[in-house]
Amino acid sequence: MTSTTSPDVLICGAGAAGLTLAIDLARRGIRARIIEKQPSPFQGSRGKGIQPRTLEVFEDLGVLDRLVATGGSYPPQRVHAADGSSVDSPMMATAPGTPAEPFQQPLMLPQFLTERILRERLAELGAHVDFGCELVAFEQDDAGVTVQLRGPQGDEVLCTRYLVGADGGRSFVRKCLGIDFPGKTLGVRAVVADVVLTGLDRDAWHRFQDGDPKRQLAICPLAGTDLFQVQAPIPPDIDVDLSAAGLAALVRARTGRDDIQVHTVHWASAYEMNARLADRYRVGRALLVGDAGHIHPPTGGQGLNTSVQDAYNLGWKLAAIAGGAADELLDTYEAERRPVAAQMLGLSTRLLDEAKAGQMRRGREVQQLDIGYPASALALEHPARSAGVHAGDRAPDARLIGAAGQPRRLFDLFRGPHWTLLGFGSHSADIAPRAGLRIHRIGETDELRDDAGHFRAAYAPRDGEWTLVRPDGYIGAIIAAQDVSELEDYLVRLGLGHVGTTAS
Repeated sequence: MTSTTSPDVLICGAGAAGLTLAIDLARRGIRARIIEKQPSPFQGSRGKGIQPRTLEVFEDLGVLDRLVATGGSYPPQRVHAADGSSVDSPMMATAPGTPAEPFQQPLMLPQFLTERILRERLAELGAHVDFGCELVAFEQDDAGVTVQLRGPQGDEVLCTRYLVGADGGRSFVRKCLGIDFPGKTLGVRAVVADVVLTGLDRDAWHRFQDGDPKRQLAICPLAGTDLFQVQAPIPPDIDVDLSAAGLAALVRARTGRDDIQVHTVHWASAYEMNARLADRYRVGRALLVGDAGHIHPPTGGQGLNTSVQDAYNLGWKLAAIAGGAADELLDTYEAERRPVAAQMLGLSTRLLDEAKAGQMRRGREVQQLDIGYPASALALEHPARSAGVHAGDRAPDARLIGAAGQPRRLFDLFRGPHWTLLGFGSHSADIAPRAGLRIHRIGETDELRDDAGHFRAAYAPRDGEWTLVRPDGYIGAIIAAQDVSELEDYLVRLGLGHVGTTAS
């Protein structure tokens, strides 16, 4: 048994959540190691929809353009009737992007391609996944977590400041921590498979036996591949044949068509749908992200997105503690993210009921743009506002003009591991500059101008007001100029100490 160099954070599980956290920590200069007990990357499309809010996250992490270039938009759904006729309709409400919400439509991209792009980004930042490396035991104390790993080179022991379980619904980390995972089995067993087939066009999401909860069949072309995804409920008490011949028989039985041929199976799984939520997301120095903390039916495309945003919420907080913030900052992770997961489980379960009846249509609620943390201990607003955004809200984008005449987006200013402070109008007091904080002023004679009124429309700022945007794109504080001392205290509490002064 060997002892190796200790990382600040050990991430157990290299799915979308684990990879997102590893990327976020790597770009912040935090020593992290990510392990995965499987010997090779996951090759399925269990999650294939990337919602607008997650697109914003991936833009910040530097992978948006690659994802969009690889994937594609959702096709319309085509409901096939028994007489051979069909009717097309949109899968979801459509709307163009706006200055405040540049992404309005989800991106379709199979999970294995999303994770491949995330691994590539992680490699650019100097890190990689240790495949075939399994966490077999750990114990923690006030100083850190001692873990035992088993991998291709044998057993090893290391110490880490924090352990993050991103190891899925059967999480070893969660079980070892003794965290309950209450919920229910939803009475639906289903097969999902990525296959090569012929006989159907790739311009629609094909649905057969719509409204029959026992015989429904959905066949969706997977953007970025030559594959189709087959989805179908199956009886709870049979052994399902997931071979090409078995899936072909299933398709034939439910469509009544002999022209649809399944040739090969890229990946397939049969599973029971559950809705479960961990009682806690943290025990001491061990935390849960993603499916380790919540599992749900796939309806509405919420799971991968919620998992990615768990990691995005946690990453900057772990880094802030390494930079001097109090350990209690980690309490806000569970306080902010667990209610989001509870709401997501309710939404996914409702959409499942609608899907059984053939009535599901996705609206704004699946986009995750309205998620916020208004009750968070990190939300500071003084005085209280009656219009525009509030502390805890997602920080909207806006199109501005730089003093030199170039177009600028607020999201361009937010991008990166830093906090962003926006000052609007005249100021009676300034904020001292410091590492980890970027300060921008918006006004007629400032570095940025709001000529088109996009900032005013989204934020409804008061003259002299300061708006502090967290590293994860949510508003931490909105403070009037006369209360600037409260903002100074807030920044120091978050580990952003003074490094200089400016003249007022």
